[in-house]
Amino acid sequence: MAKIVLTGNLRLYTGGETELELNAGTIRSLIRKLRERYPDLPESLEDELAISIDGTVHQDDWFARIQPDSEVHLMPRIAGG
Repeated sequence: MAKIVLTGNLRLYTGGETELELNAGTIRSLIRKLRERYPDLPESLEDELAISIDGTVHQDDWFARIQPDSEVHLMPRIAGG
């Protein structure tokens, strides 16, 4: 199972949990499983996150592959100007 690390304010919606393991083949699947596990996650979650899979940051790449041994970090998206 992939190691999932939740950063930023996400712990407010997960009861303080910041690390978990999940089977998810893609970012889209990961988001769906997180919503099932933590129904209080905000609807705008996808718009607010950058997701790092094994050190590579993905934004809006919902079909990026997550391997069973991947380390995935969900973090606040950084806005530029």
